[in-house]
Amino acid sequence: MTSPPISEEEFAARARHFLEANAEKRVARETSFGEGPDEVSVLPERTPEEDAAEVRAAKEWAAKVFDAGFGWITGPPAYGGGGLPGSFQRIYSKLEAGYETPSQAPRLIGLGMIAPTILAHGTEAAKKAYLRKLWRGDIIACQLFSEPSHGSDLAGVQTRAIKDGEEWVLSGQKVWTSGAQYSQIGEIICRTDPEAPKHKGLSMFIVDMEAPGVEVRPLRQMTGGASFNEVFLEEVRVPADHLLGEENGGWTVALTTLMNERAAIGGGGAGAGVGPAHRLLDLMRHLGLQEDPLLRQEYADLWVNLQVARWNSERALSKMRAGQLPGPELSTAKLSLTENMRRTAELAARLLGPRIIADTGEWGTYAWSKYLLGVPGMRIAGGTDEVMRNIVAERVLGLPKEPSASK
Repeated sequence: MTSPPISEEEFAARARHFLEANAEKRVARETSFGEGPDEVSVLPERTPEEDAAEVRAAKEWAAKVFDAGFGWITGPPAYGGGGLPGSFQRIYSKLEAGYETPSQAPRLIGLGMIAPTILAHGTEAAKKAYLRKLWRGDIIACQLFSEPSHGSDLAGVQTRAIKDGEEWVLSGQKVWTSGAQYSQIGEIICRTDPEAPKHKGLSMFIVDMEAPGVEVRPLRQMTGGASFNEVFLEEVRVPADHLLGEENGGWTVALTTLMNERAAIGGGGAGAGVGPAHRLLDLMRHLGLQEDPLLRQEYADLWVNLQVARWNSERALSKMRAGQLPGPELSTAKLSLTENMRRTAELAARLLGPRIIADTGEWGTYAWSKYLLGVPGMRIAGGTDEVMRNIVAERVLGLPKEPSASK
């Protein structure tokens, strides 16, 4: 095995120099109940102006990091990557965590799901056109899978793609698309052979989100925000070299994306419940309920489950860093994440009673309503809880497949 062209110590020194020159050191700030933003939500709910500002800051920081050699540390050099082992990425990530840097949330879908799929299944033209731009932050990508009548039944999608010379013509509707309003490209699954069995007649494409015929409409959630979109496609033309994988081989490509999606949601969300859990403890103390034995037991159960979820996710991510395919950990990680969110929301509702549905103006009370209303969406995203349980039951425990009416 060829040694890296730079030692880990020298790489770390360069990374520290870059971060010190371009970012402020992160300072731990202790806050007590009643201080700081009164916001508890599953998904950020921003105005278009706030979205634009976050996207702009994310792109500017990504370009600066990439140009300094820390943007795609492990990627193939042919497409803009650094070609270094995963240990170098871990070194940089740990160092950057000590500095105040712009949120990269708008880029997570593109880097966590779309870019790995393009790298694995894209044509040479697609890899050269998009991978460097995605990692540098020049463009943002979204995922166009779910449809109004086919959510978890991904193989049942009806959006059509018809071959026309050196192009494909796409028509249909997608729904629950995060980030579509600021994305430049999307990964879309379409039906290319309506006569084939539903898993066999699908193809995957890269679509220009700014092409004629693409319309993005925000979807208002019951929280009041609009974190998702529906996307309409009317005779949208896609070049032939934007096909991912083989024609009618889209199911294999979709599985690559879904595996990375569950890694991003389950693994990336391993610590997502810790912040709300700390807020819950502060709330219990504020309400004078911290000595209630039943509430203490319920909180302890939540905390234990959060720690187990974190360890399970670390196990899956460690396998991926070592170049291994993750096993059932990713399905259980995503399921654990949403189960812990449910536990958190239910305990908050029990603590607050009517104050979670009526705004009295008291800090840290009604704010929990957005979290409570946001949890059901996370139990659908990336595969419903029911689908995740079926995967674990059938593929891990070896139980009989659930009866299906479809062929």
